[in-house]
Amino acid sequence: MLEDEILSEFRASEALLEGHFLLSSGRHSAHYLQCARVLMDPMRASRLASALAATLPRELRQQIGKVISPAMGGVIIGHEMGRALGVEAMFVERPSGTFELRRGFSLKPGEKVLMVEDVVTTGLSSREAIAAIEAAGGIVVAGAALVDRSGGTADLGVPFYPLVSLSFPTYAPDELPPELAATPAIKPGSRAA
Repeated sequence: MLEDEILSEFRASEALLEGHFLLSSGRHSAHYLQCARVLMDPMRASRLASALAATLPRELRQQIGKVISPAMGGVIIGHEMGRALGVEAMFVERPSGTFELRRGFSLKPGEKVLMVEDVVTTGLSSREAIAAIEAAGGIVVAGAALVDRSGGTADLGVPFYPLVSLSFPTYAPDELPPELAATPAIKPGSRAA
């Protein structure tokens, strides 16, 4: 898929929002990608996951034994990536603030894992998910995401393959431009601010 085709999928599902948003990273933005909306159509989710899987080098795809994504946002794209790669998909969640495998999910020692996110902004959640996977015995061979909104600056500590990179500006709370400071921020994501 070309970048224009990918963004067309986001626009068609009304997943590209404009306003004043508080991101889960704590930063503010005038744009928000609501991946839950773009993924609510199973056929669209399948197309996007297949396109994302195609960005991975063949030798990397052949190593992957499991796909693991962080709950909540990564669950659907992680599941679809598992389907696209022909491997099982699981997720980590934060029952008490730290990611962990639950629900009977487990890894064999040394099992090779692809960590999949919906959106990466700073990479913090991805690095926390990777730490949880490694604590459970897995080896994260790469990270992937539908959207890299870091402008290419996110460092996951492993090779990173986004489907599309967008560079919408984000701001620390004390750096807000006047047009954002003049309106209240809304928190459309799954995590409380």
